[in-house]
Amino acid sequence: MAGTFSQIYIQIVFAVKGRESLINSIWEEDLYKYISGIVKNKEQKMLAINGMPDHIHFLVGLKPSCCLSDLVREIKKSSNEFVNEKHYSKFRFQWQEGYGAFSYSHSLLDDVIAYISCQKEHHKKKTFKQEYKEFLVKFNIEHKDEYLFEWLD
Repeated sequence: MAGTFSQIYIQIVFAVKGRESLINSIWEEDLYKYISGIVKNKEQKMLAINGMPDHIHFLVGLKPSCCLSDLVREIKKSSNEFVNEKHYSKFRFQWQEGYGAFSYSHSLLDDVIAYISCQKEHHKKKTFKQEYKEFLVKFNIEHKDEYLFEWLD
């Protein structure tokens, strides 16, 4: 009997609402573990996760039966509730609408994992806005700046 075999790798990027720096280094690992658990419970594979106080990146291996927008919606909804129920932030925590999703070949996985793992170092040289716009250009994604994340300049 024939089976379905696939390798779909997607880097997902999204930001805290208003680009506020609410993700604290004290509890960011708990957040990453929680998000990783959601991905695993949805029978997908978390390959890397990391971020900054105002945004996160994660790389997942997806099965073709997974609807990316449903997965992201569940991650945002559940992780919002997790952070707020744990009272990790003295402010109401919420992710911004929208996200970036960028696909990669298997041959680039090590590079993408290293990139995600080094977010703190990377952002000493480049802002999130610069980084995100570079992704859009690199992946030839048409966009209008006014429809991107809310930027705090």
